[in-house]
Amino acid sequence: MKKVISTQDAPQAIGTYSQAIRTGNTVYLSGQIALDPETMQLEEGIEAQIHRVFRNLAAVANASGGSLSDIAKLNVYLTDLANFPKLNEIMGSYFAAPYPARAAVGVASLPRGALVEMDGVMVLGD
Repeated sequence: MKKVISTQDAPQAIGTYSQAIRTGNTVYLSGQIALDPETMQLEEGIEAQIHRVFRNLAAVANASGGSLSDIAKLNVYLTDLANFPKLNEIMGSYFAAPYPARAAVGVASLPRGALVEMDGVMVLGD
């Protein structure tokens, strides 16, 4: 049985999706862009956007009963792969080894003109 996860600490869905879905001990985190959950405005600049996306993912992970450290698989979408080193640098402040499996993909565009989007799969418990 699936359970819908929702929190006011992350941006509300801007489409026909849930912030996350939990089924058993697996949580599927929907893509997050750098929207401030209070203003629903996009942060400016790649560094601010990366930090905001990680904070948004953390909020949904917490509402699911976990944390960023429970993410088993992280998918990152960047509109400019030149920002990949900055992503790695900032990601190191949110995660510790063992790091999640990850894909980083260059894309032509993202919703609302975002520079970065991330989604993931979280596993709770062993």
